[in-house]
Amino acid sequence: MKHRTAIAAVALATSAAVVGTVTPALSAPGSAAEPGTRSLAKVLAADGTKTDHNWKDFDLVEAAALAVLDAKPSSPVRLLTQGGKRATAFVPSDAAFRALVRDLKGFAPKTERKTLKQVSKLGIDTIETVLLYHVVAGRTLTSTKVLAAEGSKITTAQGGKIKVRIIKGEVVLVDADRDDRNARVVVLDINKGNKQVAHGVDRVLRPVDL
Repeated sequence: MKHRTAIAAVALATSAAVVGTVTPALSAPGSAAEPGTRSLAKVLAADGTKTDHNWKDFDLVEAAALAVLDAKPSSPVRLLTQGGKRATAFVPSDAAFRALVRDLKGFAPKTERKTLKQVSKLGIDTIETVLLYHVVAGRTLTSTKVLAAEGSKITTAQGGKIKVRIIKGEVVLVDADRDDRNARVVVLDINKGNKQVAHGVDRVLRPVDL
């Protein structure tokens, strides 16, 4: 609960715009010699901690992370609250979670709240595993570095790997699921200038072949 309180407090204190697009407040670079320490948890909390009607932002990944930390305070997901530690996250949009539910259960929830309810049924351990598959610990991979990684595999905090491909000018992340469409990066360099950066993706990465 202390993690929820801390992130909620940040939401009240931050006036940055929603993370659906990269705004100057989120993407402005800091000193090259001394990267900032704003955590990704703070960035995700900038537009509040409630679900809404904007499927392009990242309310559900934030809610998933909060749920994991409430249930398992020592989870490696806690890295996203520690802005002094380097990390890169590929954060699924709310629409990405809706697509996941559609693929797994055969229907698409009409609201973010209903989508979150279906995701919650996967269980905390599964949600934790999926979230960690979206995080690269110890590395600050800005868009330049992601583009330079084309054709190579990146090891995630979950232990699995994702492959970076550039297809028709888009960054595509190839996960362990061979059947569904791979995720495309739709927002680059969220929180650029800090030790922790993120890139928005339009599908939830899957650590196993479903």
